[in-house]
Amino acid sequence: MTLSLSFFNWILALSPVLVVLIMMLGFRAGGAWAGGVGWLAAVLVAVLFFGAGFELLAVAHVKAILLSLDVFYIIWMALLLFHVANEAGAIRMIGRVLPQLTEDRVMQSLLIGWLMVTFIQGTGGFGVPVAVCAPILVAIGFTPLQAVAMTSLGDTWAVTFGSLGASFKALIAVSGLTADELAHFTAILLGVVSFPSGMLVAVIGNGWKSAKRALLPVAGLSAVMVIAQYLLATNGLWTLGTTGAGLAGLGVGLLLLRLPAYRNRNKQHSEPVPAEDNPDEGKSLWLVLISYLLLVLLAFGVNLFQPANAFLSQIKLSLDFPEVSTAFGWTTPAGPGQVINVFGHPGAILFYTSIISYIIYRSVGYLEPGSLKRIFNKVTKAGVNSSLGILAMVGLATIMLHSGMTHLLAEGLSTSIGRDFYPLVAPVIGALGAFITGSNTNSNVLFGALQQRSAELLRLSVPLILAAQTAGGSVGSVLAPAKVIVGCSTVGLTGEEGGVMSKIIGYGLIPLAILALAAWIIHLLG
Repeated sequence: MTLSLSFFNWILALSPVLVVLIMMLGFRAGGAWAGGVGWLAAVLVAVLFFGAGFELLAVAHVKAILLSLDVFYIIWMALLLFHVANEAGAIRMIGRVLPQLTEDRVMQSLLIGWLMVTFIQGTGGFGVPVAVCAPILVAIGFTPLQAVAMTSLGDTWAVTFGSLGASFKALIAVSGLTADELAHFTAILLGVVSFPSGMLVAVIGNGWKSAKRALLPVAGLSAVMVIAQYLLATNGLWTLGTTGAGLAGLGVGLLLLRLPAYRNRNKQHSEPVPAEDNPDEGKSLWLVLISYLLLVLLAFGVNLFQPANAFLSQIKLSLDFPEVSTAFGWTTPAGPGQVINVFGHPGAILFYTSIISYIIYRSVGYLEPGSLKRIFNKVTKAGVNSSLGILAMVGLATIMLHSGMTHLLAEGLSTSIGRDFYPLVAPVIGALGAFITGSNTNSNVLFGALQQRSAELLRLSVPLILAAQTAGGSVGSVLAPAKVIVGCSTVGLTGEEGGVMSKIIGYGLIPLAILALAAWIIHLLG
């Protein structure tokens, strides 16, 4: 049991999230400030209204530290890789070479902000696609705000089957259903999100007037990726669903660049590149890009080559936590917290890539004197500021979870909607869980069973409702403040996350609404 469901209690449960949104969207506060005030609100509401005691708060905060360490591992190592590659001139050279492939700004947007993001999401973790691709977009002339928004929204459809299907695996675990039972509707609903995802990338980067020009390539590329993901997911290869879709999209996208229509400059949306000396003259393009090639090779090798995966997964960091309860009886069972795979973690893969790349760049003379100190200073400056925001946001999420606030929010949504309209709400619940926790996987763990039970009581298709849950979580996870902080950290927007959040959420509601409508239509047709 938990605190009784009433409108007042539901608003109380929502209040920490509202505080964060008001701080970031209304006052344009940075992630650290907004997260800190939201965390304080969560503590006060949990103690004063939800019956949280000292032991519960202690457990929630230690779990938050573990979860934050898992995220820090990725943030700091992604920053390290970016600054190593940047010192060697990789980002500058991408900025010069990509316009030679296509001067069309719409195609540049789609290639990096949608197709490359999807591919990296296949094996990447928390915010890695945004952290890797946003700086590249900045290098070719997009603003930092555009870059973070484009890469975030380009990822809305790719999360569930990304990270080798981690979110989908969690849904299977909590529901007890098989992958075959869940894959069909999940792939369909994610496919519905793919098209608006690509269109938003083009529009954010080039304005609404670019929508007409983007329509045909987005439709074609979306169809290719959706079909690839559906075939992989429904034939037992769901761990490679996003990876395969990204590869197919990149392959077809590069073929499209051979067509005259997509090689020419779109003069309406292009900006002249200022003439300047080329500090990278004489450097080999492939050698400069070795860091990103290594990242792909190591990610595939560690995740798909079982002996390597087993060897690197021998040491894991975790803690066992006791059962804790609120004064109203809401209980969080005993069990382990976040498990950090020390040497097989996505952050570890980024670290290996950074070290090997640094050695190669140094050996061929691509690094200027003092590069190591500059890299260290830049990583530290961006990493510390971002980490404070992440810690506050994750602390807020764990307090809400352990005090029963998160469950009360979902319960209020699920019980106030009738049978015929519940499929409209199911994606919103999934998105809410991912928005709060920053993770589609966590959203599925939190709300998967609740959604399944609601579907059973309302005599709805359980696979459809669970698919709506995780598809909504895919959209919600990229809108989460915690992930926005990650993206901002690599393009110099640390402390300005509020402005980025307002843009991302405004656009992000579009694919979420389309997803909800699609789930509802499938229900009506079924």
